[in-house]
Amino acid sequence: MTCTELSTAPPRFYDRLRNAGIEPDDGEELRLNKSLLMLATGLVSVAIMVWVTIYSMLGPQFSTTLPFAFQLLLAGNMVFYIKSRNFDFFRVSQLGLFLFLPFVAQWSGGTIISTSGVVLWALLAPIGAILCIGVRQSIGWFIAWVALTALSAVVDFYLADSVIAQHSNVPIRTTLVFFALNFISVATIIYLLLRLSIAEKRKMQESLEEAHQQVRAAQERSEKLLLNILPGPVAERLKNSNQTIADGFADVTVMFADIVNFTQVAANMSPSQVFAMLNRIFSAFDELAEDHGLEKIKTIGDAYMVAGGLNEEIDDYAAAVADMAVAMRDLLRRDFSINASQLEIRIGIGTGPIVAGVLGKKKFIYDLWGDTVNIASRITSEGVPGMIQCDTTTYHRLAASFDFHEPQTIYLKGKGNMTVYRLIGRKGAADREAV
Repeated sequence: MTCTELSTAPPRFYDRLRNAGIEPDDGEELRLNKSLLMLATGLVSVAIMVWVTIYSMLGPQFSTTLPFAFQLLLAGNMVFYIKSRNFDFFRVSQLGLFLFLPFVAQWSGGTIISTSGVVLWALLAPIGAILCIGVRQSIGWFIAWVALTALSAVVDFYLADSVIAQHSNVPIRTTLVFFALNFISVATIIYLLLRLSIAEKRKMQESLEEAHQQVRAAQERSEKLLLNILPGPVAERLKNSNQTIADGFADVTVMFADIVNFTQVAANMSPSQVFAMLNRIFSAFDELAEDHGLEKIKTIGDAYMVAGGLNEEIDDYAAAVADMAVAMRDLLRRDFSINASQLEIRIGIGTGPIVAGVLGKKKFIYDLWGDTVNIASRITSEGVPGMIQCDTTTYHRLAASFDFHEPQTIYLKGKGNMTVYRLIGRKGAADREAV
């Protein structure tokens, strides 16, 4: 066997011992319980073999029959478990052997002193119960260990003289050496079991924390995605309730923006070019909507819809919509990195009551309905490229702060003649620009 094989053999044996009897579908806690009990069994078996070897070397005053029988019981029970996979039975029976065998060894070998405190090994039973069964269930095992220890002490108290005389052939130095060995061995096994238990539970805790962080990150991504689809208050209501969400608003300003001649321009482009063009323009519009505190509602093909008054972020939402409309128009006129095809838009703005809500349960969408929405959409489609058309209500809201062209009368199917006002911009903006 090479040096490498010698160095890797103990870890392999250790890992095989810990993992014996573990099923692939076992939970983390059950896997740890099985590992601890198998490790305890292996360590006790190794200790018994060492003891048997030492007893054989010391001569006939130490019988190896009883420890060898204990070794067979522990190993046989472990083999039975590996074959049957009945961990509940193995757990109770093995801890029972840990508890009773040391007391049997003492009762057959003399007093606590003459047997060098062999009953210390029984302490592995309540310790193992804490680690492998549970804190509450371990109380009974500890009480049993205390009771058996007290019983042995009482018996030793009354029979000590006769028992010591009977086993006086064992030198006191030998007894002291085995006392030390028993203390060290039991303490070492308990230390190793506790160390493994704490280390594994720390790994489990770290794994749980990592999983929690991943869940939290996924939840944050989901919430961010939801907020990209719905207004914040609506998203919160949707998360906390399964009820239909439909709200009426007495006063909302709605804006539609429609790209002029988009179909003809897109006909000469590849699908990826069309997507890239729309994505640049609408992403810029999204930033403008966020800057002005407005809610983007949706895009429909080459049309963009935004509304003000659905939240309480701004008071003068009609003016904010008008400012955004002017910014959109100017952006396309001046920034050719975004508008490389030099597209123009028509914009229509309407103000009045609407109904807003979430439609459907899958791939849902937040949308607006009502006459105000219809008017804003219709005056957009009837507009002139590069112009921003407002209905009468919007005009009255903005007249004090914005400049308008002379009113125009247009015909809307189903509505008849309607007066619209073409927005220029903030008052004095045209004069400042000319200067």
